[in-house]
Amino acid sequence: MRDSSSAADATLLVSRALLGVVARSVSTALEVVTLPQFRVLVVLSSAGPMRMGALAGRVHANQSTFSRSMDKIVAGGWAQRSSSPGSRREVLISLTASGRALVDEVTERRHREIAAILDRLTPPEQESVRAALELFAIAADEYSVEELLVLGI
Repeated sequence: MRDSSSAADATLLVSRALLGVVARSVSTALEVVTLPQFRVLVVLSSAGPMRMGALAGRVHANQSTFSRSMDKIVAGGWAQRSSSPGSRREVLISLTASGRALVDEVTERRHREIAAILDRLTPPEQESVRAALELFAIAADEYSVEELLVLGI
C-alpha cells in the first residue's frame, strides 16, 4: 500500500507541473472553445472520425446532452457531421481543417515546453520518464488499440 501511496504522491506532484504546461499551451484555444470542447477535438484528432455515441463515451460525456455540445462545436467550424459510408442512419463526427489546426497549434506549444523541461534531464532520465508516463497513459486508457499497435506496445 505504501508504494502506491508514494507513487500517487509523486504523480500528483508531476500533475501540478503538467497542469501548468497544459494551461499555458491551451490558453489561446480557450478563447474560442471550452475545455470540454477542446477535449473532443483532441480525441477526434487522435482517433479519427467517430460515431456520436462512441465519441461521447470516449470523453465520458452524457450521451443525451452531448449532441448539444457537438452542435456548438460544429457551428464553430471545428468539426463536421457526415453520414457513415456503411450506414446512412449512422452519423460520423470528424475534425475540420480549422479543428485540426487548433489542436496542432496547442500540441506544438505543449510539445516545445515539455521538450525544454526534458532537456534538463540526462538521456537515461528522459527514458525513465518516457517509460513511466507511457505506462501511466496505458493504465488510464488514454491509448486506443490502434495507437498501441503503432507504438509497438
